Amino acid sequence: MPALSTGSGSDTGLYELLAALPAQLQPHVDSQEDLTFLWEMFGEKSLHSLVKIHEKLHYYEKQNPVPVLHGAAALADDLAEELQSRPLTAEIRELLKLLSKPNLKALLSVHDTVAQKNYDPILPPMPDDIDDEEDSVKIIRLVKNREPLGATIKRDEHTGAVVVARIMRGGAADRSGLIHVGDELREVNGIPVEDKKPEEIIQILAQSQGAITFKIIPSIKEETPSKEGKMFIKALFDYDPNEDKAIPCKEAGLSFRKGDILQIMSQDDATWWQAKHEGDANPRAGLIPSKHFQERRFALRRPEVLVQPLKVSHRKSYAECAGHNSGTYIAGFRRSFRLSRKDKKTNKSMYECKKSDQYDTADVPTYEEVSTYQRQTNEKYRLVVLVGPVGVGLNELKRKLLISDTQHYGVTVPHTTRPRRGQESDGVEYIFISKHLFETDVQNNKFIEYGEYKNNYYGTSIDSVRSVLAKNKVCLLDVQPHTVKHLRTLEFKPFVIFIKPPPLERLRETRRNAKIISSKDEKGSAKPFTEEDFQEMIKSAQMMESQYGHLFDKIIVNDDLTVAYNELKTTFDRLETDTYWVPVSWLHS
Repeated sequence: MPALSTGSGSDTGLYELLAALPAQLQPHVDSQEDLTFLWEMFGEKSLHSLVKIHEKLHYYEKQNPVPVLHGAAALADDLAEELQSRPLTAEIRELLKLLSKPNLKALLSVHDTVAQKNYDPILPPMPDDIDDEEDSVKIIRLVKNREPLGATIKRDEHTGAVVVARIMRGGAADRSGLIHVGDELREVNGIPVEDKKPEEIIQILAQSQGAITFKIIPSIKEETPSKEGKMFIKALFDYDPNEDKAIPCKEAGLSFRKGDILQIMSQDDATWWQAKHEGDANPRAGLIPSKHFQERRFALRRPEVLVQPLKVSHRKSYAECAGHNSGTYIAGFRRSFRLSRKDKKTNKSMYECKKSDQYDTADVPTYEEVSTYQRQTNEKYRLVVLVGPVGVGLNELKRKLLISDTQHYGVTVPHTTRPRRGQESDGVEYIFISKHLFETDVQNNKFIEYGEYKNNYYGTSIDSVRSVLAKNKVCLLDVQPHTVKHLRTLEFKPFVIFIKPPPLERLRETRRNAKIISSKDEKGSAKPFTEEDFQEMIKSAQMMESQYGHLFDKIIVNDDLTVAYNELKTTFDRLETDTYWVPVSWLHS
């Protein structure tokens, strides 16, 4: 708010400041409606009177006056008695009349109370014949502007009474502190509500503007004071309260998109949490389905489908649109060992044989508790996981990154059981191990994923990732999407990037002169893309995004290879300096 100045010096009173406020705020108010509201509010006579009283009290508090005597009322009575014994002149009659007036007696009584500092009220004794069934009624008057009242109501199943079901944190009702959960609503603006449905009452409230008067019977239940929520969650699905038939009040709902960060304000209700968007200046919370409730709904809604593991082989890659074959082989860089859909070997991940809580939770995406994280200078780099369908150009992007800075970026060296060939070096192109040792490592869960091709095993080990990170390099790892959730650990803190193909027409246009590089044979033969390849790429990408999109931190559409590479490079640079929302489990050992 801009600084205010009235030009009347440092001793400017609150009353003068209040009178000058609307004029000084005028340049900063956008609409005439808001300006009118300000003038009416600050011009209210009752407000001005209160401020004047406040200033007088504040003045005398500073002066700290001491009363001359503590019994002015008794002195007045003594004076009246004394005057009665004197000859009644006109002046004495006038004085006796003044001393007998109730106003003056009350004023002197208040003077004595203040002088004696005896402020506690003297309550009359409780009558013996009180009716136990009689309810204490509270009249509440709230001023409602354009915002909702911020409370929901329901009909009590046992008593039939209309009661306050919940108070939305930060809303008008919550800020007033006058309405509480469990209060019974009897009247709204003089209209009895006992025989009305909650929907009808909501309609009355919606049509009311300005001051609204409630007659309520306070709840006997004492509420525990709640602090503002400090829990933040990342939404893993889209939500629109207007399409939710279960929500108790659509107007009180909060809509959000997958990836939004929400601040949880209340979890008092096991079914409906109260939340607001992180960073939203509006203090009012909205209703969202709780994690447990949404997981249960998803489980009932989703048919039980066993997701078939994707195929494993040396992944196909496309050369840049100039049409040349990207046959360059960098030490430690390889094409992923994944089969195309035509190949019938199955891949496995190290986790697929184990029951895992992470696996169960990730398969029913609702919310994930998060906190902010920024990489410190002395920390290892975050693991970067690249995901994308066969032929989308993932390997080309990875190759360009590696070439751009071989000292900063690194890739894992895969294990294999096939024999070493003439120019190959152990630990460079592959780590060559025996079949028995490979199978032992599989049993010991040392592989992130592995597969078999032509009776030989190929696999990416966890230790190969650690080896790259230990060299203070950014490890670029491309895996099947179902493996991603198992890499999301405190150790790796992965940042997952989904490389997505453009729409089908654009895909045909950009890949017209490109070729698929296949390393299923020893020569790495190349062939043009077919329509079937395009259809499979689009279908595979849609499946990945649908099933695993909640695990992706960034989506890059590879329409033009150079543009996609620049976006990828910018993402990497920001990853090392910016603050990100990450699972809270990554911040605690």
